[in-house]
This record gives sequence, C-alpha cells and structure tokens, in this order.
Amino acid sequence: MFLASKIFWLVAQPLSLAFMSVLIGVLLIFARFRRSGGVFASLGLVVLFVTLFTTAGSYFLQILENRFRRPAPEPAELSCIIVLGGAFENVVIASRGGMEFNQAAERFVETLRLARAYPAARILVSGGDGSLSGLYEGDAQASEGFFKTFGIGADRLIREGESRTTFENALYTRDLLAKHRMERCALVTSAYHMPRSVALFRANGIEVLPWPADYRTSGKVRLGFDFTQPSLNAQLATTAAKEWTGLLAYYLLGRTQTLLPR
Repeated sequence: MFLASKIFWLVAQPLSLAFMSVLIGVLLIFARFRRSGGVFASLGLVVLFVTLFTTAGSYFLQILENRFRRPAPEPAELSCIIVLGGAFENVVIASRGGMEFNQAAERFVETLRLARAYPAARILVSGGDGSLSGLYEGDAQASEGFFKTFGIGADRLIREGESRTTFENALYTRDLLAKHRMERCALVTSAYHMPRSVALFRANGIEVLPWPADYRTSGKVRLGFDFTQPSLNAQLATTAAKEWTGLLAYYLLGRTQTLLPR
C-alpha cells in the first residue's frame, strides 16, 4: 500500500496530470485522432492554468486549515504532546549533517514551545523514513538532537520511528500511548494536515487535542485569478490536492469514519 500510494501520487499531482494529459493529447493528434487529442491537450492546459494562475490551491488548503483551531485559552496542564514527522530534510542531513528543516519546521518549533510551557509533559515524536529507498533516519531519530540542543532531555522523549504514512503514525502511536499509559495528548502537525490526522487517530480510538501549526494561507483567500506567484500557487495546489486525495482515499478504504472531521 505504501509503495502504491507513492507511485500513484507521482502521476496524480496537478503538474504531472497536466503534463500527461498534454502528452497523450499530442500523441493522439499525431496518430490522427485529432478530436480526442484536442480534448486531452485542452484538459491538460486547463489543469496547468488553474494550478499556476488561480488561488484554487490556497482556497482548498485554507478549508482544511480552518477546520481546527488552537485551544484558546491554552490549557493549564498538558501531560503529553504528539508531534508528527515530516519536517526534517533527512536526505540532506544524511550527506551534510546538522539539522535541516523543510517548510513544515513549525511543527517542531511549536512542540518545543509547548515542551517549555509544560515541563511535565512527555513528547512523542512519530515519524520514520518515508522515502522509497528506506535508507535514511526518520524524524523521530533526527529530532532527538534538536530537542537536546534546546535543553529538552531525552528522558522526556518517546520515539516512534517505524511509521511512513499518517495511517501508520496513528496505528503505531496507539500502541505506545497504551504502553506508557498516556491519553488526551495534544497533537501537533501542519494545520492543513490536521483533519486527516484527527480522523485517523479517532478511528484508532485515540482522542487528541488538535494543536495546528505551520499555516500556509492567510485564512482570507477567495477563489480568483493570481498571476503574481505561479510557483507558489503550484506548490499550494499540489499540497491541497495531496491532502484532499488522502482524505478521500482513507475514507473510501474504511480507515476513517468520516471524510472531513470536526
């Protein structure tokens, strides 16, 4: 399932769909199926235009980000914090060393803030090597040095380093929570990723306190044209498409009980 999902996403992301559609269209035209070829080529160009020059990606990502809000006011006590991996550039770290983050770094920045605000809380880091090769350390392992640098002792950390997907995050975390007798933990992940994460954790019988981080939108995006930042629009559209596809896939596979949890 892991390999199939990786291969599927290589083809299903917006820019890949646009390219494949145009390519098929051109091949059909050369094969003298001009009408069918024109349809495929036109479809590809439409997908490309929407991806690059509209706010569609931001808009649909914003829907997910607005689904859960951080607790306000913050609770007086917090016994445990779960943070999902996906923030470390483990391929770069493997060759250059140090601590290298990607755009999701705020997951761990916010977890560090919570760790200092709630010194009695345990921290469960869930995230193994999600690469196809399986040759790199996951976030659970890479994060130990990060927390140590900022004075968070290893005795507060619980590492779950086997998971490669959000489904496995929830599945393997469930066993560790039972082992350490922890419940009602704060769940820290990217805001757009929170609905899928909460749905999977609930499906595994885990009630969590959603604590979103790493926002990618302003919360005020409207559908429309945007010719000022095509590369960013493409990035946001890709992220939105991946997250909505994941929500739908897990729901259809019976791994979650609702498509879009509250």
